[in-house]
Amino acid sequence: MEGELSAPVDEKTAVAPSPTYCVTGATGYIGSWLVKLLLERGYKVHATVRNPEKVVHLLSLWNGGDRLRLFKADLLEEGSFDEAVNGCNGVFHVAASMEFDANSKENIESYVRSNIIDPAIKGTENLLKSCLKSNTVKRVVFTSSISTITAKDSNGDWRSVVDESCQTTFDHVLNAKASGWVYALSKILTEEAAFKLANENGIDLVSVITTTVAGPFLTTTVPSSIQVLLSPVTGDPKYFSILSAVNARMRSVALVHIEDICRAHIFLMEQARAEGKYICCVHSCPMSELINHLARENPSSNIQRSEAKEESSKLPEISSKKLRDLGFTYKHDIEDIIHQAITACVDNGFLPHTRT
Repeated sequence: MEGELSAPVDEKTAVAPSPTYCVTGATGYIGSWLVKLLLERGYKVHATVRNPEKVVHLLSLWNGGDRLRLFKADLLEEGSFDEAVNGCNGVFHVAASMEFDANSKENIESYVRSNIIDPAIKGTENLLKSCLKSNTVKRVVFTSSISTITAKDSNGDWRSVVDESCQTTFDHVLNAKASGWVYALSKILTEEAAFKLANENGIDLVSVITTTVAGPFLTTTVPSSIQVLLSPVTGDPKYFSILSAVNARMRSVALVHIEDICRAHIFLMEQARAEGKYICCVHSCPMSELINHLARENPSSNIQRSEAKEESSKLPEISSKKLRDLGFTYKHDIEDIIHQAITACVDNGFLPHTRT
């Protein structure tokens, strides 16, 4: 009707603009899936990549349109992330080196410190300094690892429950040098440096302690965590030794589906009560049980068995209670994880078609 006034907008029902989140390491396993889920939820994403050529195949899988912006950034260049985090409500720091061992190097400890650990720490500090320059970033979610956790207490006895407080020590990892020790040291010291800088500068930092992540993948190569999980099937000695070392340290292998680990990242970004560290694990099982799951899903006469004897006493519980108590629920169980990981590897030619 001519001259009719429009109804006033009710501020309580007005739609708030979608959050904008930055994801570092967007071309990696977790990073690529995290970008995908954020875009599917209607969020805006600033995805950082070190090598732009690696992102080409992901663009059609992400289907982000104008809600996705790509930024070339290098963690070792101070200020490199200033533009990427500017205007973001939160930052997911997923990028990390996936080098597990360096035992063939001379002066091994010096090499690891100068070429892996120091760059990882500096990169995280550079990113957090960029967040400090921004007046919009409210929280940083850091991707940590179960390699920072141990199932043994200070006396060397097995714990009944393993939670976020069960931190392994730098000296223990360095002295033991079990398979995967380089990655473990890098994660331990990087997480420590991140919390130190965050606490000193008032940055709201939350850490996600990821267990072995598997399921489908968007990357063109098979993610390392899947190669570790499937090493009894493939017979890869490098990755099988890492899986065996995990089982020896924890008395089990703790698992989480790729979708759930990304959902946990987003949940912890947006849950106001979240603070500190959170283990993300849907299920853990001893090596023998894991291998039985793999054998049922991918029958193979030459599946590799662990030679380590497993004790009959009760296994330590890898507890995700803190995360569950906050309200997080898992969508995928161990059967989903293994089935979907093997299916993805078969579809991508990493494993042969053995099922009828």
